[in-house]
Amino acid sequence: MTEAIFKGLGLGLILAVSVGPVIFTILKQSINNGHQGGFSFVGGVWVSDIIWVLISNLFSSLVMELLNYKVTIGVIGALFVFSLGIFYVFFKKVKVDDNNVILIDFGRKDFTKAFMSGFIINTLNPSVIFFWLINTTAFASSHSVSERIVLFSVCLGINIIADILKVVLAAKIRHKLNPHNISIINKVSGAILIIFAISIAYGILFLNK
Repeated sequence: MTEAIFKGLGLGLILAVSVGPVIFTILKQSINNGHQGGFSFVGGVWVSDIIWVLISNLFSSLVMELLNYKVTIGVIGALFVFSLGIFYVFFKKVKVDDNNVILIDFGRKDFTKAFMSGFIINTLNPSVIFFWLINTTAFASSHSVSERIVLFSVCLGINIIADILKVVLAAKIRHKLNPHNISIINKVSGAILIIFAISIAYGILFLNK
């Protein structure tokens, strides 16, 4: 069981430091909308990860079947990330009051949108599907059910802790930024999302043939 814990720790650290559209969107949500926006977004990511872990462990054949549609899944995911990038580069405005103080107007509808954005970006990311399928398949033959429960619970726990730290740190940085700085961050993060979307689409359409 100790081995399973250490493997889960290592896997969780790999997932926590991996660079992708999710990490930049976490930072962007937290900077724009504070803790509420950041936690709403990562909540969707966590639910997506948990679902993929369960499906990959219990219904690996189903995941393999879904991979037959990886081009469709990847293109839809890339288009979603691309649209978010376009929005933050060209249309996202920083709300301020009469004293040029940044306003946070984050209601139930905003919570739902942020949650669903996190869920969709993570769920439709082909690299996430491959990550969970490859690791669940690799550990299935060498670890018992209880060991795998511990392993992936530790992995998800480490990733959740890392996401919480990202949200908290980004929200703290937010208080030191003025509207102009945040507007620049939105445009830069949007551009990064567009690059990720193009790379995902290119990899799916041309590198996996």
